[in-house]
Amino acid sequence: MPIEYLKKADITSQTDSAETREIVQNILNGIEAGGEDAAREYAAKFDKYDGNVVITREEIEAAAAKVPQKLKDDIQFAHDNVRRFAEGQLNSLQDFDMELNPGFTAGQKAIPVRAAGCYVPGGRYSHIASAIMTATTARVAGVETVSVCSPPRPGVGVHPAIIYTADLCGADHIIAMGGVQGVAAMAFGLFGMPEADVLAGPGNQFVAEAKRILFGRVGIDMFAGPTDSLVLADGKADAEIVAADLVGQAEHGYNSPVWLVTDNRELAEKVMARVPDLISTLPETNRENAAAAWRDYAEVILCADREEMAATSDDYAPEHLTVQTDDLDWWLGRLKCYGSLFLGEETTVSYGDKASGTNHVLPTSGAARYTGGLSVHKFLKIVTWQQATREASRDVAIASARISRLEGMEGHARTSDVRLAKYFPGENFDLSAED
Repeated sequence: MPIEYLKKADITSQTDSAETREIVQNILNGIEAGGEDAAREYAAKFDKYDGNVVITREEIEAAAAKVPQKLKDDIQFAHDNVRRFAEGQLNSLQDFDMELNPGFTAGQKAIPVRAAGCYVPGGRYSHIASAIMTATTARVAGVETVSVCSPPRPGVGVHPAIIYTADLCGADHIIAMGGVQGVAAMAFGLFGMPEADVLAGPGNQFVAEAKRILFGRVGIDMFAGPTDSLVLADGKADAEIVAADLVGQAEHGYNSPVWLVTDNRELAEKVMARVPDLISTLPETNRENAAAAWRDYAEVILCADREEMAATSDDYAPEHLTVQTDDLDWWLGRLKCYGSLFLGEETTVSYGDKASGTNHVLPTSGAARYTGGLSVHKFLKIVTWQQATREASRDVAIASARISRLEGMEGHARTSDVRLAKYFPGENFDLSAED
């Protein structure tokens, strides 16, 4: 039977805007032309901040003194988990070489990029965890220079906990600048930073658009839209926990979709009845975001069985995917499209967002169909190399020359010809593309 929508979204989340793109492009052009002075002007306009841009060692130490020890311990716990997981990722990628033919060797090397720029949001929420996820991962990958940029608060500066965390995680530069101007500063190498080879980290639509425009000139972690989450639950799931998990993700923003996919109508109805009550108890800003997200973007989908549930989930390709069902091993083996997977009631998206060790910079808007989230691999270039004896180059040269001529690339063919003539004088080779 076809899936049944018990709740259907009224609005489809949009990630592209011609107006946003024009605004961002103009800011990037202005900063590239005007340098640090232009970046400061935009910071004064948008951040409402005219204080020190480059955080000094004295300011880092002063910020650290303002962070309570309990929070420092929590940050250290999260940092250790993220670092260990990133180290595991790094160890899973090995350099290698192999002899393809006798005397002809080819290999692979993973080389870290030289400079990474990490954006850490600090507007509506102070994203301490984003500093951990980005700077730690870049440092474990072996990046030479890691820069962190975060928006300051008017008359105050960057949140002390963000400064403390960025320093703990190995940032070489910490810059008090947000939005497009912050991204531009890292990309263009302003305020003593080297030009970033890779930009990473979440942000609002202007930050996301700046990264999109700069992609190609620099690498980026991914194209990002509003965060989204999907819960797969069967009749044995706890409706209270399912509802809490949906609300917990809906508070990200007014346009953050949350989806429930289930094969049990009674569970769905309990969750739908409970969500508004849970939203009503949130603090005001969180409540407004969650209420709008639930009203306009949330969906509840009833399926016939677990295979239809899994297929529906793969179609949505959610950023975060929670499974609260029996037989978790089946789901781990069956599910194909997600940014990060949370198996069982005993874990939840907020664990991954904050402290469990997996990265929270993840693909949104269905991008999990073709990519995963931020990892050490985003800061590594996988390059290849080859070396051959003269004898080993013989057959490769003959094949390359013929293929090149078939393609009409005579110059390519002659680079093979000249080697054959030098290494094997007096021998005649059939190097034409014709039979």
